[in-house]
Amino acid sequence: MDAPEPEQTPFAAVSAQTSKFTRQYQAYLDKSTPYTIYRWIGTGALLLIFLVRIVIAQGWYIVCYSLGIYLLNLFLAFLQPKFDPSLTQDEGIEDGSLPTKADEEFRPFIRRLPEFKFWYSATRAIAIGFPGTTVVADIEDLLRG
Repeated sequence: MDAPEPEQTPFAAVSAQTSKFTRQYQAYLDKSTPYTIYRWIGTGALLLIFLVRIVIAQGWYIVCYSLGIYLLNLFLAFLQPKFDPSLTQDEGIEDGSLPTKADEEFRPFIRRLPEFKFWYSATRAIAIGFPGTTVVADIEDLLRG
């Protein structure tokens, strides 16, 4: 006699749980969106803890340097416009000034990297930096004996 097949395979169960956690995580991110100052204070505190960790460990400067370059890259993308003004000048459009005639189109400043994505990427990079400064040390200690 054949046993009845389960309704849900193990892969489907794991996929359902992953989807549930992803939805919950996204809900928390959505709830945190209006609290810009508090988000940045938390990110600054996390960065300060990371830098204190680097100073106390007296090492892992390459991880800190890489994180700094990545954060600088994010900051520059945050400051730059989404559309390059030099390309619009070639098309005969005026140089980013406000429209003076009724038929001209107003083009607001749109960032290449929005503030929320900037915060999210920076916070995630700092959080990833912590295991980058500890996990390798633990593996080296295990290999030495």
